[in-house]
Amino acid sequence: MPLQRKVFPNIESLSQGFADFAATALQNTLNRKPQATLVVPGGSTPRHYLPALAKCKLPWDRITVTLSDERWVDVNDTQSNEHLVKQHLMNHLPANTRFVGLRTHHDNPFDAIEVIHQRLEKLPLPLSLTVLGLGEDGHIASLFPGMAPHLIDTHHCVAAAPPAAPSLRISLSLKLLAESEQIALVVTGESKRRLLDRVSENPDSKLPIVWLMQRTKSAVTIFETIG
Repeated sequence: MPLQRKVFPNIESLSQGFADFAATALQNTLNRKPQATLVVPGGSTPRHYLPALAKCKLPWDRITVTLSDERWVDVNDTQSNEHLVKQHLMNHLPANTRFVGLRTHHDNPFDAIEVIHQRLEKLPLPLSLTVLGLGEDGHIASLFPGMAPHLIDTHHCVAAAPPAAPSLRISLSLKLLAESEQIALVVTGESKRRLLDRVSENPDSKLPIVWLMQRTKSAVTIFETIG
């Protein structure tokens, strides 16, 4: 899968470029369908570009927002992706914009897979625009190296216990992500850019970002900063 890489001088220009791209992608879907689904990640970088997206004039009442993954913490915890997305996106959108979170009442995500699968099954599918970050180890969402790709496709979601992370996680499945109509990858930092250079030239089948590149038939657009 060829990657379209858009490079920006700083996070401010990246945020605006991303917002323009995302708004166009969602509007294009809504020109063809009554509803669209936007998937957004957690982490530090979305704090910059989600507010820019919130300013875009879109029929938000026709767009459902959900998460690429979630830490198994309380949704009001500062480590929660739902908390971040509500703070930087949902709170700036019309009140009738629909949000579908991934957290349940279960003690751990492994017990919640069936419930979350049914929740995701009710979304307008395929996902219209999926926005992902990239870990320095090549992980996307909460799909990490060492997980078995063939076990990730039985449901729309998969539970994960990352070895170096403080909390369990739930993630959208590789299949659901790969079937998205469009995929955007937002990458900051020199080490992650070098990782993209490497996998573009020599795809490493151990890395989840490569699993996605090899599975998807969609366009993958990468937004990067120089620094």
